[in-house]
Amino acid sequence: MVAALDLGSSAERRGGSSPSIRTKPGFPGLILFKPLHRYCIIVTIAIDMRSKLLAIAVSLRFLIGSISERILECFKRAFPKALKTSFWILKITLPISFLVSVLSYFGLLNAFSELLTPAFKLIGLRGEAAIAFVTGVFLNIYSVIVVLSQLTFTLREVTIIAVMSLIAHNLIVETAVQSQTGSKAWHMVILRLGMAFVAAFLLNLTLPPLDQAFGHPANHEQTLSLVAHLHGWLFSAFRMIFKIIVLIFLLMVLQEMLREFNLIEVLTAPVSPVIRFLGLPQSTTFLWIIANTLGLAYGSAVMLDEVSQGRIRKAESDLLNYHIAISHSNLEDLLLFAALGVSISWMLGIRLIIAALAVWARRWYLSAKGEVFI
Repeated sequence: MVAALDLGSSAERRGGSSPSIRTKPGFPGLILFKPLHRYCIIVTIAIDMRSKLLAIAVSLRFLIGSISERILECFKRAFPKALKTSFWILKITLPISFLVSVLSYFGLLNAFSELLTPAFKLIGLRGEAAIAFVTGVFLNIYSVIVVLSQLTFTLREVTIIAVMSLIAHNLIVETAVQSQTGSKAWHMVILRLGMAFVAAFLLNLTLPPLDQAFGHPANHEQTLSLVAHLHGWLFSAFRMIFKIIVLIFLLMVLQEMLREFNLIEVLTAPVSPVIRFLGLPQSTTFLWIIANTLGLAYGSAVMLDEVSQGRIRKAESDLLNYHIAISHSNLEDLLLFAALGVSISWMLGIRLIIAALAVWARRWYLSAKGEVFI
């Protein structure tokens, strides 16, 4: 009996060493192992992601700081150049503007306009058109708009006057500016006045009848005293000073930033085929964009800096001047006349064609003298 019991008890003890008994639930360490393992993996991933995010944040902070420093340097480099260029333009613009204002007050511009009456009849315009054209030659597009609004013209006549004025407005100031960037002043004067009449002659041959009336009869009474007239000029002069300084500073900053971040090539690449078609060197692409959007004086301001820095040659800037003398400021000025009903396609198309022909003629002449353009 005792032996049987011992055998049974020993058999029971041997059965306790079987695998099923060893993996029986109830051992605390094994129960917590899998959740704890998952938790460790999650914590490890979170720490790794946090480290990566911190690294990205540090990199972005460094990158933004570096970009900010480079932009600040662009502003620092642009400021003295903008002041110098603004002063250079203003010392030309202000005296001429004052002189023309006085001449206009005493009626000398109108007297000069009467001398051109026979020439204007040859291009299908009445003598009164000479008043608007001559006013624009000495002043700006705004003055042409004012004169046109005080006279009676057909839309056909306004279109011809608009194209002539777009080519040859503000002649004295802009010629003085161009003479500092590689072109002879008398070349620019003859080119702009001559091409203004060529464009008018071609338009007179090709424009369809546009009999829509524009403007109203002029009132020639002088309502302002000389002092009041000069006060008006002084107010406009302050506005002009502010506009020139701000625009030139922004242009210089833009130029420096585009060069700092190597973006000029990106900006000018889409325009390169147009530049080649117009006969201009590739080095003038950025200047061409500035002159055709903002105007000749501002384009020449940037051009002067480019020439002084040796980035373009004077022969190249001279070639560009032959184009922008005829076609420039194709945003604001065109929209002013478009508001009067003048077709943008007529104003823009004929000037671009004449400008391209003038550049190619000049290029062939310079090439015959051994000048090479790229």
